[in-house]
Amino acid sequence: MPSKTNWAEAIQPLLKKYKGKKHPLDYRNVYQSVIMVVLSAQDSDKHINQIAPKLFEAFPDMQTLSKATPEILFPYIGGVRNFGNKGKWLVEIAQKIKKDSKIPMTLEELTELPGIGRKSANVIMREAGVPAEGVIVDLHVVRVAPRLGIATGTDPKKIEKQIMDVLPQKYWDAGMAMSFLGREICRPQPKCESCPMNTVCDYYKQINK
Repeated sequence: MPSKTNWAEAIQPLLKKYKGKKHPLDYRNVYQSVIMVVLSAQDSDKHINQIAPKLFEAFPDMQTLSKATPEILFPYIGGVRNFGNKGKWLVEIAQKIKKDSKIPMTLEELTELPGIGRKSANVIMREAGVPAEGVIVDLHVVRVAPRLGIATGTDPKKIEKQIMDVLPQKYWDAGMAMSFLGREICRPQPKCESCPMNTVCDYYKQINK
């Protein structure tokens, strides 16, 4: 049954709480954000923040990275999950782009690069400050969106489409806001009492019946 909630209105407290909050990856520029987003898939932002400085010391931009081989990267990224593939993807990305100034900023072009799916592309674009073409759906959003009732299921692509259908584009940062909510409040064991969304949340209504 489709939700009766006016989500464009209901989402406002969440957008307000996390407006302009920087992604937890500690990047310094767009080049670093691309590399760190690729490395962070199925790994933790905290871990990538720890290993990134040495990597960027050795490879400060796309140009230097494009001259590397995956094997040269392994000492820097060896502790990262799936580092074999990620090393290959990073070198391929750098060889394709060649210069930091040529990093693409559309969803279509970013998702054509190896190791970058819709979620990663949405994160890169958000952090670069370009208008959203999609909604960030990470593992936190997969938990939070169905709890709120703004989406159903567990498929990130389907959840993203449902959110895009009920929210105007100017509110698509709701994805990252839900991710922050999932990290801080809507944990696997949620702290519902301190949640700015508990007045409209399906899960909260259910447990308080």
